[in-house]
Amino acid sequence: QVQLVESGGGLVQPGGSLRLSCAASGSIFSPYNMGWFRQAPGKQRELVATATNAGTTTYADSVKGRFTISRDNAKNTVYLQMNSLKPEDTAVYYCHAEHYLFKDHYWGQGTQVTVSS
Repeated sequence: QVQLVESGGGLVQPGGSLRLSCAASGSIFSPYNMGWFRQAPGKQRELVATATNAGTTTYADSVKGRFTISRDNAKNTVYLQMNSLKPEDTAVYYCHAEHYLFKDHYWGQGTQVTVSS
């Protein structure tokens, strides 16, 4: 069982930056592929970025060049650095973990990001 706790959300002006953190506990962190998803009001949850257990990263086209996902296996934490934020980035951001082999997966409770002037 893996518990995920996100932090770092908040209100930021367009063009600003935020860094989200997701702390994992309850199991060994390194075998898990980690991801950030987001869900805006009235929309489906969408994948934002992933960092596999091997260190490979991928991004949604809408955030490429602006967001950076990273993981620190020693701290059991995955980060999402978000720069040049836009109003359309406003959403609840969720952390997700999936074991690379056994495919058990877990969600965090979400953290609100609001981009507005």
